[in-house]
Amino acid sequence: MSDGKKKSKSASKEGGDEKNLKKEIDSITAKIQRIKTELNDTTLKTASRDVPKVDKNNTQANRPRSRRTLKGHLAKIYAMHWAEDKVSLVSASQDGKLLVWDGMSTNKLHAIPLRSSWVMTCAYSPSGAFVACGGLDNNCSVYNLRSRDIPIRVCRELGAHTGYLSCCRFLNDRKIVTSSGDMTCILWDIEAGSKLTEFADHNGDVMSVTISPDKNTFISGACDAAAKLWDLRTGKCVQTFEGHESDINAVKFFPDGNAFGTGSDDASCRLFDIRADRELMQYSHNNILCGITSVDFSISGRFLFAGYDDFNTNVWDTLKGEKVYTLQGHENRVSCLGVSSDGSALATGSWDALLRIWS
Repeated sequence: MSDGKKKSKSASKEGGDEKNLKKEIDSITAKIQRIKTELNDTTLKTASRDVPKVDKNNTQANRPRSRRTLKGHLAKIYAMHWAEDKVSLVSASQDGKLLVWDGMSTNKLHAIPLRSSWVMTCAYSPSGAFVACGGLDNNCSVYNLRSRDIPIRVCRELGAHTGYLSCCRFLNDRKIVTSSGDMTCILWDIEAGSKLTEFADHNGDVMSVTISPDKNTFISGACDAAAKLWDLRTGKCVQTFEGHESDINAVKFFPDGNAFGTGSDDASCRLFDIRADRELMQYSHNNILCGITSVDFSISGRFLFAGYDDFNTNVWDTLKGEKVYTLQGHENRVSCLGVSSDGSALATGSWDALLRIWS
C-alpha cells in the first residue's frame, strides 16, 4: 500500500475518533444537565416565599441616605475599594491621582501621583499597609502607605499582562490577583515582583475578580459573558457559569462564600450558587436599559447594590428579586461602589469626580 493511501486512512480514522469523542462529550453534557434539572426542585423565590418582603413604604425612613461627599478628584473616578479597618478607602481617578480617604471625617490621608493617568482599578490590602492600581499601562503598581517618601513612590511594578489591567485584589501583603484585557488573570508574588500562576480560560477581556472569604478561590467575570471559579492552589478553572447575554463588568462573592453576584451590560444582575452550579435569581426591570458597572452585597446578603450607567445605584432584595430603593445623587455614571467590612456604609464613585458615603 502506498504512503499516500496509508496517510489518508490514518487521517480518516482520526477524524472518526474525533467525531465519536465529540458525540460522547455531548451525551455526557446532556446527561449532567438533565440530572441538574431534576435536582432543581425549587426556585429561590419559592423557597423564600414565607420570608417577609421589605416594606418599601414603611422603610423609607431607614433607606440609605447620602451622608458624606468626598471631594478632591478633578476628573472621572474609575475605581474605589474599602480598607478592612471600616473607615479608610482608596479611590482612583483619571486626574492621575490615587487618593486615600478617611471616610468618616472626609479628610485625605494620602495623595499618590500616578505614572499613568489612565487608571481603571485600585485595591486596599487587608492589613491596610499597601494599595495597588493599574490600567491602560498594563501594569499593577503597588504602593507602601507606611513609606516615608513624600509623595509616596511605587514600591513594586508587576508587569506581565499584554492588555490593560481591569481589576486587582490583594490576598495578603505578599500576594495579589490581577485581571486583564489579555483574557487572563495572574497571581503575583509582590515581594519578588514575579508571576506565580496564570489563569487562562476566558474568550474575552476579563473585567473583574473577587476573592472568596477563605482566600482559596476567586471568581472572574469577562466579556465572553461567562463567570469562572478558579482554584488558587491548583491554578485550574473549577466551574463556569453562563446566562448573561453581554459583557460581565462586575463580580462579587456573597458574604458566606457559597454564591456570587454579577453585573452586566445586558442591564441585569444575577445571583449564582456555586454548590448548585446554577443561576438562582435575575435582577432586572423593563425600565432599566443600561449596563451595570459594579456590584456588592450588604453584610447580611439580603440586599444587592448595583451601580448603573444612568447615574443611579439600585438596591435589590436578593431573595425576592425586586428593586427596593434607587439611590440618586450622582450627576454622571456610577463607575464603582463598595460596602464597608462592617456593613455600616456604602461608598459610590462616579464620573462626576465625587465619592458619596451612604448609610
